[in-house]
Amino acid sequence: MSTIVEAEVEIEAGPIGLASAGVLMTPEEFDAIEEYDELYRYELIHGVLVVTPVPLEEEANPNETLGVLLGIYKRQHPLGSALDHTLPERYVYLPESRRRPDRVIWAGLGRYPNSRVDVPTIAVEFVSAGKRNYQRDYVLKRAEYRELGIAEYWIVDRFRRTMTVHRNRPEVAEIVVKEGEVYETPQLPGFVLPLSELLEAADAGRLPA
Repeated sequence: MSTIVEAEVEIEAGPIGLASAGVLMTPEEFDAIEEYDELYRYELIHGVLVVTPVPLEEEANPNETLGVLLGIYKRQHPLGSALDHTLPERYVYLPESRRRPDRVIWAGLGRYPNSRVDVPTIAVEFVSAGKRNYQRDYVLKRAEYRELGIAEYWIVDRFRRTMTVHRNRPEVAEIVVKEGEVYETPQLPGFVLPLSELLEAADAGRLPA
C-alpha cells in the first residue's frame, strides 16, 4: 500500500509487473492472471490495473499482530466461535474492481468462508505514507466497502496514532480509537483490541533512517 503507479497503457503479453501499471482489463481478465512479479501487489480499480510494492514492515508487523490476537480470541475466548476465519492480503470482488485489503475477517457465518463468494464482515487497512494513500484508504475504499456490504472497515493509521472504524451495521457510525484506548466490535463479542499493541508492532518494524 505504498505509492501507486497509474497510467493507461496497452495490455502486454507475458507476466505482469511494474511495467503493467495502467493496463486496461476486465475483472475476468484480472482473475485469470497466472504469471506475475511477486515483488509487487496488484489491484483492479474500475478496469485499470494498479501496481504497488509489497507492504513495508511498518504495515506487515501490525497486521501479523492483529492476526495473532484474533487467533487467540478464536481459540481461547468462550465466544471465539463468532470468528469464522481471518486472512491477510485477500481480494474482495466489486463489479468493476478487485480490492486487496491488508486483512479480511469473516464472522457470524458459522462455517469456513468461501473467499470468492462470502463478503468479509470486516476489512482492515494499515495506512501508508503519502496523500494519495490517505485519499484511497480514508475515502475511496470506505465507499467501496460500504457498497459491497462489509459491516466494518478499520483504518489503522500509525502516523496519526489512531484507528478509525466505519460501521455500516448494525448502525452507521464512525468511531475514532486513540492510542492507549481499546476497541470492541459487536461482530466479535468479547474481542478487545488494544490499539497500542498494533502501533508498537508498527514502530518495531520501522527501519533505521
